[in-house]
Amino acid sequence: MDTSELIISTNRLRLLPISLEYRDIIFQEFTKEITVFMVPQPSDEINDTTLFVTSSFEEMKAGKIIQQVIINAKTNEFLGCAGLHGLDTATPELGIWIKASAHGNKYGREAMQGIKDWADKNLTYEYILYPVALANSASRKIAEALGGVVVREYIGTKQNGETMDEVEYRIYPPKSSA
Repeated sequence: MDTSELIISTNRLRLLPISLEYRDIIFQEFTKEITVFMVPQPSDEINDTTLFVTSSFEEMKAGKIIQQVIINAKTNEFLGCAGLHGLDTATPELGIWIKASAHGNKYGREAMQGIKDWADKNLTYEYILYPVALANSASRKIAEALGGVVVREYIGTKQNGETMDEVEYRIYPPKSSA
């Protein structure tokens, strides 16, 4: 299923397919501050962002991922990125980041709920993985709001080689009312 034209709308947000149109703002906003609790790390090279955007688009065309930019529906302001990876597996994985100036508005929760709602209608999955740094209380609240259950704790490694304590949430599909 090609997801390269998928648009998900929520009350306050539009989740649009990632594209080179957003490359510069992604590069600007994906900072060390944002990635403190993340495996991916910012790059000093705009070409790395270009590669991320173009490879994400190819994976969306192949139906392997959803990779969206999060836009404020009222103001058209760029807020961050969200994705669901491994659409071709029984256990796809959610990920999100919100730019620093937009923190505290529950945009992340709303975006993740929009993607989960889409997955519930369009995918057959056993559960959705949501790995989170143990110390990242904001992201943990997102997972818990989606019904996520902690199934394990482990030491993860960031792209830069640093380690961090992580928890893995599993978010299950709704029970059918058959």
